[in-house]
Amino acid sequence: MHDAAMDDTHDLNEDPLPQRPRRKGIYILPNLFTLAALFGGFYAVVMAMNGRFEQAAIGVFCAMVLDSLDGRVARMTNTQSTFGEHMDSLSDMVSFGAAPALIVYEWALKGLGKLGWIAAFVYCAGAALRLARFNTNIQVVDKRFFQGLPSPAAAALVMGLIWLLDDAGYRDVRSIEWLAWTAFGFTLYAGLTMVTNVPFYSFKDVSFKRSVPFIVIVLIALGIAVINIHPPTVLFGLFVFYGLSGYVVYVWKKRKGRPVSVIATSMDEPDEQGLHE
Repeated sequence: MHDAAMDDTHDLNEDPLPQRPRRKGIYILPNLFTLAALFGGFYAVVMAMNGRFEQAAIGVFCAMVLDSLDGRVARMTNTQSTFGEHMDSLSDMVSFGAAPALIVYEWALKGLGKLGWIAAFVYCAGAALRLARFNTNIQVVDKRFFQGLPSPAAAALVMGLIWLLDDAGYRDVRSIEWLAWTAFGFTLYAGLTMVTNVPFYSFKDVSFKRSVPFIVIVLIALGIAVINIHPPTVLFGLFVFYGLSGYVVYVWKKRKGRPVSVIATSMDEPDEQGLHE
């Protein structure tokens, strides 16, 4: 009996200690693209503070390219994570929400007094609401369409206008009344369109893994050549077209008798029937 008791005591002493939980890591590749996009937005604000609005616009457009890559890189390398999703949303809020609002205010809206900063705030708030709604509705919205104007496209509308007019030689825009009001209109349009239910094509059903006809590669090369003719004009024109395309789809759905509400009235049960048809 004594030996058995000793054996039991020995077994208790030999029990291994509970292992410490393994620390969760962070996938570096997609988050590098996200951080680079965040830097693009930060760089744009710094350039605007120094009156270099063309560089500010280029910074936001570079952030757009990087933002479009991080998700695709994560899916292609199977490195999706909740951390990456939240990091991407925070980066988008800086680069496509706060940065364009501050830059357009400094560029033109400051000359309009209270109306100027109200327009800038409407844009900034619209970007925040749009990103929050996107994160909460991601499982119920048709993947082929964005619910409202995506924040990168909204930023492109505002920053494209700044880039185009700065390239055309307009300086001290806040003192040019008609230009200040033009910027006011673009800023409000972009901010409010982000929080509508108007469907904008998302291009998410375009697969880079499928083979395509040779003509598609030729058209892509031609598109790059056209953009290089005069990037400010061509890019601004493309995003104005995209910024209006959602309302064209909206009118088309209405004429077909498919209900599509313009503004969400409930976050619990959003009216998205038209997006699922």
